Amino acid sequence: METPHVAQKSPFVRKMPAGTYYWCTCGNSKSQPFCDGSHKGGSFSPTKVVLTEEKTVAWCGCKHTKTPGFCDGSHSKLPA
Repeated sequence: METPHVAQKSPFVRKMPAGTYYWCTCGNSKSQPFCDGSHKGGSFSPTKVVLTEEKTVAWCGCKHTKTPGFCDGSHSKLPA
């Protein structure tokens, strides 16, 4: 199994309107934290996230979260 690229070791905190988003799982997207298709040809695929209301979201930047799309603090456990 491939290991995702760590886009950054902190969350992407953004105020988001309600809508459907595709969170990047490979870490290679130039549109972090969202998918831009950079995963094509690999084993990764984006995670669909539906927000039913406007809210501030801490999107995972390290790509190692156990709650896909959302930061769970996993970045603090990654090697330096």
